[in-house]
Amino acid sequence: MRDFDYLEPTTVDEASRMLGDLGDECRAIAGGTALMLGMRQRMLTPTHLVSLARIEALRGIDFDPRNGLRIGALSRHADVANSAIVQKHYPVLASMASRVANPQVRNQGTIGGNLCYADPSTDPPGCLMALDAQIVLGSARGERVLSIEEFLVDYYVTALEPDEMVVEIRVPPLAAGTTGVYTRFLRTAAEHRPLASVALVARREGLLCREAKLSVGASTPIPTRLRRAESFLEGRTVTADIAAEVADIIAADIEPVSDARGSADFRRDMVRIVARRTVAELFGLDLNEGALQ
Repeated sequence: MRDFDYLEPTTVDEASRMLGDLGDECRAIAGGTALMLGMRQRMLTPTHLVSLARIEALRGIDFDPRNGLRIGALSRHADVANSAIVQKHYPVLASMASRVANPQVRNQGTIGGNLCYADPSTDPPGCLMALDAQIVLGSARGERVLSIEEFLVDYYVTALEPDEMVVEIRVPPLAAGTTGVYTRFLRTAAEHRPLASVALVARREGLLCREAKLSVGASTPIPTRLRRAESFLEGRTVTADIAAEVADIIAADIEPVSDARGSADFRRDMVRIVARRTVAELFGLDLNEGALQ
């Protein structure tokens, strides 16, 4: 790792000006779990690091019934997982955060940093997409709010401008009767990054699906909303056969990546299985039924 200067702004404006002035010579650092690895391997060699740790505006988790959930960008994954607010109002989000990577990453890495890294094989983006989350970006020029679909542009690419940072994540309130399930597939118990993940947030009355939001992550370059599958579920009484049908639609509509961790065909098959199990879990179907094998 090469030497660098460590800067500690205390406001979004101050940090933004540093990022804008230094350009490609600097990187913003929050938890640093991904950034420091890249620097140790000399994949990144910034001359300056702009620490966001002293910016209080990036901290905190709060909720109100009208606006929903606000998660400060510096909130660690463990903070989200252990938050009584998140556990009460968005249990699917708390459940997802409790499984991110490993204990070391969960207690050091931040949700804002995770989104900025835009690793396709990580957990938060897909779960937040199914929850219709918005990303608030801040700079000396002001704030702008993007949907998470607008924020995630491509493989490891976001809509962040050079002088911007993620300030907070906003999740709208859930309608009565809405529940969610986040399911991930790991090739081995030793792995920490899923090969496939599916998030389903649905408003239901028993087995009747009134509204559904589905996203697939890890197997695609960026998390993907599955709107055809959502439309198929809405208004239907969900059975094992319906779960299998919607899983087939999901598998058909994604464009999986093919790499050393798994071929596109293998990932598509795993997404189909994970999607079927996710639908079955949310609607309380028997996972041991023949249609769900």
